[in-house]
Amino acid sequence: MAVMTYREALNVALREEMQRDPRVFILGEEVGLYDGAYKVTQGLLKEFGPKRVVDTPICESGFTGIGIGAAMVGLRPVVEMMTFNFSILALDQIINSAAKMYYMSGGQFNIPIVIRGPGGPAHQLAAQHSQSMESYFYHVPGLKVVRPTTPADAKGLLKSAIRDDNPVVFIEAETLYPVKGEVPDDPDFTIPLGQAIVRREGRDVTVVAYVGMMYRAMEVAAELDTEGLSVEVVDPRTLRPMDTETIIGSVRKTHRAVVVEAGAGFAGMGSEIAAFITEQAFDDLDAPVERVTGANAPMPYARNLERAKTPSNERIAEAIRKVCSANGR
Repeated sequence: MAVMTYREALNVALREEMQRDPRVFILGEEVGLYDGAYKVTQGLLKEFGPKRVVDTPICESGFTGIGIGAAMVGLRPVVEMMTFNFSILALDQIINSAAKMYYMSGGQFNIPIVIRGPGGPAHQLAAQHSQSMESYFYHVPGLKVVRPTTPADAKGLLKSAIRDDNPVVFIEAETLYPVKGEVPDDPDFTIPLGQAIVRREGRDVTVVAYVGMMYRAMEVAAELDTEGLSVEVVDPRTLRPMDTETIIGSVRKTHRAVVVEAGAGFAGMGSEIAAFITEQAFDDLDAPVERVTGANAPMPYARNLERAKTPSNERIAEAIRKVCSANGR
């Protein structure tokens, strides 16, 4: 095991997969000479050269289309979005080409492409650079959607995404880039897509949370221990395909559920998770599923308002206490 940051784990995953498979290459804005806007691609241009680490013009639709075409002829491109908010400019390429090409070609063309970059709440980057974009992609048939939480997830899931024969939308968290954790040294270490993980065992309530919200849920769980509440935390990691079995199994054990997401809430990831919990584990629930989401407003620039927009430890704790006090608990 090595201790490294989330950012370094992504860099290691890219390097190992480029060494393993000469078909893997990277393209995007400032991925080469500048080493990436967040230094995820640091050192890769020097090691692999400009044919495999390709700096592009500022044109997300254009270089995403190049990546899709490269995937159609057998290469395995990793397209970096400087921030996933910019993927809005490439939605037609991602949704109408990458996601549908295998189906519309009658299975003639796989699209083994990874579209990766940071997304979600950041540090005072305001409304156009702080959106939780997973809701734009997770309901599109043909796309896989990944949101890694820990450095080990970052490495293991990115390697699996690059090896996958389907288009994978891989949304990192900018606020987690400096977070450190243990990461296996093994170059063959991978984490299968579609496999959730129980981050913390508990008996009274299941909290489902991913990326930054998982860390807040873990903090709240530790605090509520002093009140005698035992909180189980489940991190889906892959949003599509979703590991419903692990989540439902946890809810059937605890009989209560709280879903936390940074997005605005309406028709969000929390809605989907709450829906399948209610559909599949209704008779096991002792209280309605509670959701904790970001406020339904654009992300403000001011730090105090930014904090008010995103789910706080206090709101998560309040939701947990609410479901645990239902029906005379």
